[in-house]
Amino acid sequence: MRRLGAVALLASLTATGCGSWQRVGTEPRPHPGAALPSLADAGSLYRRLGFLVAGAPLPFVAAVRYVADATPDSTLAVFALSLANHSLSFQRDGNTFVAQYHVEVAFRADTAAARQIASDETVRVRTFQETMRADESVIYQQFVVLRPGVYTVSVTVRDRNNPATTRQEHLDTVPRFAGRALSSPIPIYQGAGRSRIDDVPKLLVNPRATLPYGADTLRFYIEAYGLPPGVRLAARGFDQSGAEVAHDTVVLASDGRFGSTQFAFRPGDLSVGEGSVEIAALVPQGGAPPAVRAPFVVSFSDQWAITNFDEMINLLRYFDRQDWVDSLRKASPEERPHVWRRFFKATDPVAMTPENEALDQYFRRVQIANQRFRESVDPGWLTDRGEVFITLGEPDDVFDASSDISRSGVRLIRWTYSGLRLTLFFQDQTGFGRFRLTPMSRAEYQRVLSRVRRAQ
Repeated sequence: MRRLGAVALLASLTATGCGSWQRVGTEPRPHPGAALPSLADAGSLYRRLGFLVAGAPLPFVAAVRYVADATPDSTLAVFALSLANHSLSFQRDGNTFVAQYHVEVAFRADTAAARQIASDETVRVRTFQETMRADESVIYQQFVVLRPGVYTVSVTVRDRNNPATTRQEHLDTVPRFAGRALSSPIPIYQGAGRSRIDDVPKLLVNPRATLPYGADTLRFYIEAYGLPPGVRLAARGFDQSGAEVAHDTVVLASDGRFGSTQFAFRPGDLSVGEGSVEIAALVPQGGAPPAVRAPFVVSFSDQWAITNFDEMINLLRYFDRQDWVDSLRKASPEERPHVWRRFFKATDPVAMTPENEALDQYFRRVQIANQRFRESVDPGWLTDRGEVFITLGEPDDVFDASSDISRSGVRLIRWTYSGLRLTLFFQDQTGFGRFRLTPMSRAEYQRVLSRVRRAQ
């Protein structure tokens, strides 16, 4: 087997033996039955779109795409994996922090010999804060030559500084590129690709095919085989409803055997949520190869699987910066990406990190509230206890007398926030498990919440 080294792209593009890349430093109340999306389970979104997804203790998202190799009997697989710094165990090394991990990728088939790649990687950052990054901060990629066919692709990632290991596998078909054909559309961050079919593409792959809403540009690299010079390639972007939201065409620079190009969708071109790109060759005389498609995600964050703008506004009903939430609510569809980026920056307590820590904490609390405080048909985040938990956090003391019914038939729960000098009472006066703040507790809660927000 001919194994090709990984491509690591930092300030310049090189084909080296290192497979890792680091991105460092760079009000109306909803109706009672309103559903909460699976905020903390963004992995389910990527899994549904066909990615390799592993959960705790070492979460990752990976994908395999394919381009032609020098002969039709072999295909070049482009494997890319992403994970977050905070999933790894960092240790201080002088003035830096270092983490180490091990990756194994195996392609197994009944009719072909196994292909396996394995390497040890090191992540080095300058500050402790960077070790806590929860976004896609580490990218690992490799190129490997395979015979066309059906394979079981298995991926194992292990933290070399602790016992954390995760493994995931799925079936995949390695295509044969013969005659007129288009490669897989490969989402990328940067790179020129290649100009000859026997070269290794110089690309930094976007493993999750994800674009932050309102920022950056979503790029796809595509290769064409057997198409005459001057042929135009058309790319169409579709939203999750199947409606076309973006379109672009380019003239393919081809020698009749091989050609490559890129498509770029600007931040305002794509709506938030799941989507797909379709690329087709516009061959005037017919004989065009089949069009190819690839999924992508326009996301508010790596951490939240929220794929609808109105849903986001709905979920922000308790967020402390309601002035900015109002600006999001009033923005026209054309203005939304720009207003979202302004909102994101204005509410970010630590501007030097790519995450918005305030929003991350808020949505973690929303998720926890939905799990803990569901009442009858009401999702947990829409209950009074959910509201208090989301805005003030965990109480210092909880006294639950809900199993004891007083003579009046009222059940009671008491929450105490010692540091805020606040005691709240939730009562179930109906006997159906719906706990509401007493009028006096509601007034005290609103008074203290206003004081907390003024102090921030």
